[in-house]
Amino acid sequence: MRKLYYLPLLTFLLQFSCLLAWAQESSQVSGTVQTEGGKPLPGATIFVRGTFIGTSSDREGQFALKTSFENGPVTLSVSFVGYQSREVTLSGPDNAVLVQLKLNPTLTNEVIASASRVEEGILQAPVTVEKVTSQQVLRMPPPDVQVGLNQLKGIDVNSASMLLNSLSTRGFNSAKSERLIQLTDYFDTQSPSLNVNSGNLLGLPDLDIESIEIIHGPASALYGANAFNGVLLLNSKDPFVSEGLSVRVRGGERSFFDGQLRYAKKLGDKFAFKVTGAYLTANDWLASNYQATSTQVQRNNNPSSSTLGYDAVNRYGDVGGYTFPATYPFPEVRGKTVFMPGFTEQTLVGNDDKAKSLKVQPSLSYLLTNSVKITVGASVSRGTASYQSSSRYRFKNFGTNQYHGEIKGDRWFLRGQSVQDFGNDSYDLTFLGAFIQNSPIPGAVDAQGNPIVQTYAQRYFNEYVRTYTGNRLAGRTDAQAQEAAVAGAMPLQLDPTSPTFANLRSQIIKDATPGRGARLNPSSLLNEGNAQYNFKLGETADLIVGAAYRKFRLGSNGNLYSDDNSRIQNHEVGGYAQFTKKLVDERLKLALAGRVDGFKNFDAAFSPRASVVYSAGDKRQHNFRASYGRAFRSPTQLDQYIRLDLGQALLLGNVGSGFQGYSTTTGQAIDVAALQLERLSTYEIGYKAALGTNVAVDVNYYRSRYNDFIGAQRFIGSADGSRPATLAAGRVLQVWTNADQEVRTQGAAVGVTYAVLPILNVAANYSLNVLDRSDVQDAEFQTYFNTPKHKYNVGFNGVALGHLSYALNYRWAQGHEYGLPFAVGKLADYSTVDAYIGYTLTKFGSTVQAGASNLFNANNIQVYGGPQVGRLVYVGLQIDMK
Repeated sequence: MRKLYYLPLLTFLLQFSCLLAWAQESSQVSGTVQTEGGKPLPGATIFVRGTFIGTSSDREGQFALKTSFENGPVTLSVSFVGYQSREVTLSGPDNAVLVQLKLNPTLTNEVIASASRVEEGILQAPVTVEKVTSQQVLRMPPPDVQVGLNQLKGIDVNSASMLLNSLSTRGFNSAKSERLIQLTDYFDTQSPSLNVNSGNLLGLPDLDIESIEIIHGPASALYGANAFNGVLLLNSKDPFVSEGLSVRVRGGERSFFDGQLRYAKKLGDKFAFKVTGAYLTANDWLASNYQATSTQVQRNNNPSSSTLGYDAVNRYGDVGGYTFPATYPFPEVRGKTVFMPGFTEQTLVGNDDKAKSLKVQPSLSYLLTNSVKITVGASVSRGTASYQSSSRYRFKNFGTNQYHGEIKGDRWFLRGQSVQDFGNDSYDLTFLGAFIQNSPIPGAVDAQGNPIVQTYAQRYFNEYVRTYTGNRLAGRTDAQAQEAAVAGAMPLQLDPTSPTFANLRSQIIKDATPGRGARLNPSSLLNEGNAQYNFKLGETADLIVGAAYRKFRLGSNGNLYSDDNSRIQNHEVGGYAQFTKKLVDERLKLALAGRVDGFKNFDAAFSPRASVVYSAGDKRQHNFRASYGRAFRSPTQLDQYIRLDLGQALLLGNVGSGFQGYSTTTGQAIDVAALQLERLSTYEIGYKAALGTNVAVDVNYYRSRYNDFIGAQRFIGSADGSRPATLAAGRVLQVWTNADQEVRTQGAAVGVTYAVLPILNVAANYSLNVLDRSDVQDAEFQTYFNTPKHKYNVGFNGVALGHLSYALNYRWAQGHEYGLPFAVGKLADYSTVDAYIGYTLTKFGSTVQAGASNLFNANNIQVYGGPQVGRLVYVGLQIDMK
């Protein structure tokens, strides 16, 4: 009876399925995408305009998709990198569509959405913006795709280690890129605890990158806080369009191994999913600068190679523990400090010297209608790399868990995400070295054999002073006495190869107790949501409105933030609008945008942007642009709430009532005001053009004014903000505060691409960045411009015989001063040659690859106190099965 009960239902479902299948079949569209010469174009993208229905062509250039003609004709938008896009209108189902695309090697027909938060041609963008395609991404040498962006004009990449890199435009570079925001599919990828934009360590695997867009200059009007000097946007591939399995394996020097996988599949017409994963490991770049630390960081330091010892940039535990008093009988050393030898970065990092990255990113998409798509996904990332800011840190198994969701229509979206980071086994190298030196010596006894409490540092300094004094009393010179003293004391520093050293290192690394352990294990959360709607005001006008909210919940158990008892909570909220109008036969495009943001700790801020673009020429190939924008930077969570004792200085947040203290140079009483927002105003003009089919030119000039500039300031004070009764009663504090004077910058960039032949494209660019701090009267105020004045790239790329692709780039940057709270010094000129070659075996859907970064192992130190980024040569194989 039960079987008979279900029989009518089963019959109905079968009939309905057949009817649905017939309807879908009747609405199928299929065809072929080719070059003008009739060769198939595999990987071309085909979309039904105004919907999310799309697919890509296979190895033979063939495609098929299903759509509805109930509302009339359907327009297909067909595109492929390096070719001019085309639109084809169909009045009904067609299984023999033939689309031939014209070559466009200069990529001047690319579409972007980042500059105005709506789609537009890259030639008509109102500000300077770059786009990198998926094909260009795969030709960039390892190990971090963002390092390859150094090849573009106006962009600087700072490498603190192999996998932790930061991006900057228009100056003020740093190893944490706090003036540029980094987004993946418009979701912020920063670490909530450290506000670190960590390159692609926690970002997308290369195989899933559809494109990269980089905005130069202020973008707060549309993106809010910290879109100050730019925006970096990584766009992932759509599983509805880019189906199939892709696998890439590479290996090479420095025990380099990189394995990536992407699998995407449509489940019927409504569902699609993808899973991407990547694992990379290699011997990391470690820093080895043994010059004396600048006196801006270590006030009582000695010159390099002093036999009194000195604090070296990349030695840790070279603590200064004894200063000869003014009453000491030998005047040559009065007031001078004795330093321990300390340990190198390689010694302290030990077996943690592998760079590692593991990323797993699943997502599921559902078409609620043809023009409304829902996507939910996650990103679980773990990595090991070195980081540099107030110290050198070893991020070991550092990671984030990100969960995000989006519902998107053709003119609107709603997005939300939650990110939590984990320090896991990360540690501070400065703390590790110092705490080893100041650890008690097991079984220490005095001259009479009685047990005493004595540290390795105390034993070293006692022996140094005893030997020096004895030699001077014996009639030896100051130099002879110092040589004898260091020879006598040196063996008393703990031997790094001893079991005692290994046990102490392990114990201190695992201990997160402030003042005792080096472990850096913050775990903070960032929750955010944003929405936008685009109102169409006729054929030539648009109005977009949007809003955003974010909330930080900071936690470090008191070893990084002042959060001893509970999480610190901070929030931001904002709303924006942009009106765009096209005039003069749509050759003139005017845009006005503005955004208001509110903060927990600061006054509300308004960020306007006005721009004009005029397209001249019979094909609108000459595009002139001008813009004015104001932006603001909210101090990082570390700037606001840090509490970190570095020994020579105590770093404190500055969102209370400010500080009172004394100048470290003059001893005069000073007041340090509480932090406020940093503000920027920029004027920009530019010209972007396609000169014929073979030449593209992009030129820009900008001039910026920074007010309330945020920089580091050191002074003598008290941790509670009050002025100590005397200089001796205080200690060195470092806080972030705002400059009273205006800081100005200006610069220009020019890029030219020339397609000489189908097998040879030549690209060259030059960038100029100039800091003007003539109005900054406080010599101790550090702007950390950290940017080469002159930089250029020359590159060659192309495809030969339809199967062989290659890319070669030479980059040079002028030496310049580079500073962070950890170290300040001069970088020498640096350069690299990067190369790639790939041979595609179309029949097998695979590409054999080889490449090299810094091929000739030239000087390539981009961060003072950071590593020499040397040569890395690799070979690999990529397989793509649709």
